[in-house]
Amino acid sequence: MQEVEMRRGAVLLVSLVLLLINSPVGLCGCFKRIFSFGDSIIDTGNFASTVGSAPIKELPYGMTYFNRSTGRVCDGRVIIDFYAQALGLPLVPPSIPEEETSPFPTGANFAVFAATALSPDYYRTNYNFTMPSPSHLDLQLQSFKKVLARIAPGDATKSLLGESLVVMGEIGGNDYNFWFFALDSRDTPSQYMPAVVGRIGAAVQEVVNLGARTVLVPGNFPIGCVPQYLSMFQSSSSNASSDYDQYGCLVWFNDFSQKHNQLLRQEVGRLRSQNPGVQIIFADYFGAAMQFVQNPKNYGIDDPLVACCGGDGRYHTGKGCDKSATLWGNPATFASWDGIHMTEKAYSIIADGVLNGPFADTPLLKTC
Repeated sequence: MQEVEMRRGAVLLVSLVLLLINSPVGLCGCFKRIFSFGDSIIDTGNFASTVGSAPIKELPYGMTYFNRSTGRVCDGRVIIDFYAQALGLPLVPPSIPEEETSPFPTGANFAVFAATALSPDYYRTNYNFTMPSPSHLDLQLQSFKKVLARIAPGDATKSLLGESLVVMGEIGGNDYNFWFFALDSRDTPSQYMPAVVGRIGAAVQEVVNLGARTVLVPGNFPIGCVPQYLSMFQSSSSNASSDYDQYGCLVWFNDFSQKHNQLLRQEVGRLRSQNPGVQIIFADYFGAAMQFVQNPKNYGIDDPLVACCGGDGRYHTGKGCDKSATLWGNPATFASWDGIHMTEKAYSIIADGVLNGPFADTPLLKTC
C-alpha cells in the first residue's frame, strides 16, 4: 500500500513539473511587469491623453476588441497588448496620465504616437529639417527614470527592473517616415540611419545599466508593403514592374527597411557581447509581417496591401480614418487599419511570431 502511494506521489510530482514547464510564462512569474518605449505602433493612450478632440479618441478606433476608443491607433489591441496577455499580465497602461501618482505595479508604456528615435534638434541642426513630432526616445527615457525614482528609489531600481521585461520599440520608423512623406531626397535617410540605430542601442544600454535583465528590441516593418507608401510612391517609370516584388510591394523601400534591420541586428549583437548575463532579443517584425503579405489567405486576409479604414483608390488611402471615412469591411480580414498602422489581426500574427518563434532570436515565451 505504501509503495502504491509513493508511486502516485511520484506521478503527481512529475505531472506538476510538466505543468509548470508548459504553462504560459506569466503564470510562472517570469516577469512581474513590462516597461515599453516606442511610437504609435504600441502607444496605448499617451498621445490621446495629451490632445483634445481627435479622431483617434472616437470609434471606429477600438471597435474590434474594446468596443470603444482607447487611444490605440488601431481597431483593437496592439502588439504590446498581446505580449502582456501571453505573459499573464494586465494590459500595459500609458504612463503620461498617471506619471506623477501611479505605482505602476505591472509596468507602464512610455510610447507616444509619432515619436522618433532622434530628437528634432538633430534633424534641424544636421539637415535643416523640421520633424513634426516633439516626442522622441530621450524624452521617454527621462520620464521613465523619473517614474523609477518615485516607485523604486535607490537600490530598489535594479531589483524592480531585474524582474521586468523592457520592450524598446518599435522605434525609429518615424525618423524615416516623416522624411519620405515630405518627399525629400531618398538618399538622405541612409546617411543618418547609423545615428538612428546608435540611439536605439544607447537606449538599450541605458536601461541595462539601470538594472534591466531582459530587453526586446524590435526591427522595422516592410514599409514597401504599407498602403501609404504604395499610394505615394506608385511607380510611373517605363519599367515599373521592376519597382515591385511579386507580392506588389515596393522593392526599394523594403530593401531600405532591411538595411535598418541589419544594422540593428549588429547593434544587438554588440550589446550582447558587452552585457553577458543580460538577454537582449532581436524581434524580426519585418519577417513576421511578411507572413501575411506572402500568404494572406492562410490568415483570412483578403488583400494585405489595402487599408480597412480610409478613402477611395487602389490602396484606400484617399483620406484619414475618422467617423466620415469608409470602413471597407471587417478589420479581421485586413492587415492595414488606416493605411499606415496595422489591424489587431496583423499585430496578433506578428506578436505570435515573437512570442513563440521563429521571429525572435529567443522566442519571448522561452526567455525564462
